[in-house]
Amino acid sequence: MNAQVSGTAEHQASAAKDQGVKNDVTVCTNPASCEVIAIYPIHTLDDVKNAVINARRAQPAWQAVPLKKKIAYVKKFAQYIQKNSAKLAEIISQDNGKTIFDAMFAEVGPATLATSYYCKNAAEFLADRKLKAGNIMLMNKRSRIVRVPYGVVGIISPWNYPFAIPFSEVVMGLLAGNTVILKAASETQMVGHALKECIDYAGLPEHVFTYINMPGNKAGDALLDAGVDKLFFTGSVPIGKYLMKKASENLTPLVLELGGNDAMIVCEDADLYRAACGAVWAGMQNAGQSCGGVERIYVDRKIYHEFLAVLKERVEGLRVGDGNCLMTDIGAMTTRKQMRTVQEHIDDALAKGAKIFAQSKCPQNCKGNFIPCTVLTDVDHTMLVMKDETFGPVVGVMPVENMEQAIALANDSNLGLTCSVWSKNRKKAVQIGRRVMAGAVMINDHLMSHGLAETPWGGFKESGIGRTHGDIGFAEMTQPQVIVDDILSAMPFVRRNFWWQPFEKLQYDGMKGLIDLFHGKGFWERFVGLNKLGHAFYRSFVKK
Repeated sequence: MNAQVSGTAEHQASAAKDQGVKNDVTVCTNPASCEVIAIYPIHTLDDVKNAVINARRAQPAWQAVPLKKKIAYVKKFAQYIQKNSAKLAEIISQDNGKTIFDAMFAEVGPATLATSYYCKNAAEFLADRKLKAGNIMLMNKRSRIVRVPYGVVGIISPWNYPFAIPFSEVVMGLLAGNTVILKAASETQMVGHALKECIDYAGLPEHVFTYINMPGNKAGDALLDAGVDKLFFTGSVPIGKYLMKKASENLTPLVLELGGNDAMIVCEDADLYRAACGAVWAGMQNAGQSCGGVERIYVDRKIYHEFLAVLKERVEGLRVGDGNCLMTDIGAMTTRKQMRTVQEHIDDALAKGAKIFAQSKCPQNCKGNFIPCTVLTDVDHTMLVMKDETFGPVVGVMPVENMEQAIALANDSNLGLTCSVWSKNRKKAVQIGRRVMAGAVMINDHLMSHGLAETPWGGFKESGIGRTHGDIGFAEMTQPQVIVDDILSAMPFVRRNFWWQPFEKLQYDGMKGLIDLFHGKGFWERFVGLNKLGHAFYRSFVKK
């Protein structure tokens, strides 16, 4: 329900600007103007419990729906997006603060691509996989792996990509045969409800998809206590650690996509113009609020100053302002709370000797959540901008003597989500990238792999566990079940396995014979082993 905005509501919004919730409602504000744009009621703990109960009741029937019919439902999501793409981009921009271009390019567009990819490949991802027989003694046994849905999947999505991130996970969850409960970020509740309308357009059976609105500090506990069978969370490292501890009480499996403090390595032979443009895109896009965006840049000292000159020109030329204008390059930050974190990191760096090398301009006399895009030099790893996730339009640039030093510095972090290597020698770049402890490494690009539906997404170290996207991400929506079939058991002359009771020396000798057959020295030892195995195997064909 979207209530009318009144003077009282405006007062509520002002008081609730950081957390997005107040007095049992979520207040949505436009980050560019801080004006109230929507108000939504909050669900209770009982609502969440009932949602899980109803989803669990609905899941067996949904699992039994043929995959082709599931795909037909999901394709309607794409139809809705196609008809409402401009409207969706506008809602995302208004609610999140990002530019309308970013909303279309990094959220709406990838959602449709994801739909096409998973609908096309779901049958392959869910297909049984036959395993080859492992040894001669058990060659009559045939194993296969089948993919079984978890049941009820809970998804807690973030505010920085409020449409694209949860959309892909919802699609994968439904196609895999799960029922899905989505909790969207309070800060971007308007986007969450727009996503709900998209899913509802398909006319899914009742309780197959459920949308809940609940503050982030309660939602994880609520979903885990209610008994979801698996939880997908995208957010901060501290909350991810808390949820992992909470989930351990019932051994509830988790997929955690957490923070990043991602490195960019610029080699001596890099295309400096492309590298600088890529740094601006990956470091400043979405006002730097991308967990996979560039935050640390390590540049070969031989080209350091030349790279900085190009970077300075690109950053100072950025147009920061209202994201609803197509000529705006960088929009507003989503929350005041995150703005304070960014400023704290800048202040910390300056206090420890860093310098502001380049900055964009910001709108004047504006109430919005705007902060200049900033390049810091003379940085080191004692500074917050180089060791913690800043999550804002700030990059620190360091010269390095060689690539060994660059790799060491890139790995000097408790986080390892993404990394990029920039060189005209792509083979060399790949070799460097393989030595960086990051879940995704890009060559001569950055911050685009999340938009590739086929490419798994997730990180090393404290950047999370598990993956989303691609075949590996799809597999996270199911659990493997092994079915072992005895292909000879239906034949009347095969009465039992030779190792079944009653025991006798013949069986013992047969097993020893098997070992001798495969590992004996010389022909004769192996022949004797085969003979013993044959005598023991004979027991399978007789009653005793």
